[in-house]
Amino acid sequence: MNQFLFGTYPYIALAVLAIGSIARYERDPFTWKSSSSQLLRRKQLIVGSVLFHVGVLVIFFGHLGGLLTPIWIFDALGISHTAKQILAITAGGIAGVMALIGGLMLVTRRLMDPRIRKNSSFWDITILILLLVQLTLGLSSIVISLQNLDGHEMTLLMSWAQGIFYFDPAAASYIEETSIIFKMHIFLGLTIFLIFPFTRLVHMLSAPVRYITPWRKGYQIVRSRKGANK
Repeated sequence: MNQFLFGTYPYIALAVLAIGSIARYERDPFTWKSSSSQLLRRKQLIVGSVLFHVGVLVIFFGHLGGLLTPIWIFDALGISHTAKQILAITAGGIAGVMALIGGLMLVTRRLMDPRIRKNSSFWDITILILLLVQLTLGLSSIVISLQNLDGHEMTLLMSWAQGIFYFDPAAASYIEETSIIFKMHIFLGLTIFLIFPFTRLVHMLSAPVRYITPWRKGYQIVRSRKGANK
C-alpha cells in the first residue's frame, strides 16, 4: 500500500493533472475561468481572497523550491538542515495561518450567503473544503517538526519528492517511516492535483500570453459608429 500511495499514485495524479488540463483547455475553453463571485457582496471577498491567495502562493512556491532543490545545493551554500527546517516552519507557518483564515472567510461566505451558495457549484465548495483540510494538515505537521529539528525527516521528504521526478523506483520507501500526518498531507496534496483539471483551480495556469502573440484566436470584431448606423 505504501508503494502504491507514494510510488504509483503520484504519477497517476500528475498524469491526470497534465492531460486533463490540456484536454479541458482544448475541448471546453469557455469553462476555463475562475468563476469569481466578486459581484456578489464584494466587500466580504476582498480580505479573505487576499489572505488566501497570498498564503497559498507562498506555500506552493515554498514547497516547490524546498522539496525539489537538491540537498547538495543547500550543503554547498552552508545552509544546515536545521536552519532550513526552521525557515520552512516559520515562513510556512505564517503563510499557512494567513491562507487558513482567508479560506475560512471564503468558505463561510459561500455557505452562508444564499445568493452565493446558489451560484456555487459542487466543486466550488468541495475544493475549498479540501484546501482547508490540507492547510490544517500542513500546520499540524509543524508541531511534529518542532519536536525534531535535526532536519532528518525533512531530508526524507525531499528525497521522496526528488525521487518521484527522477523516476526512482525506491522513492516510496524513503517516507515509509515518516509521521502519518506527513503522509496524509502528501496524499491529499496528490488528490488535489488529481481533481485539479475538473475544478476552478485551472485558472491558476492562465497567463495572458496569447493576447500579445500573432497566434491569438477569436479576435473581437468592432464596427465603427458609421457602419453600425447603416
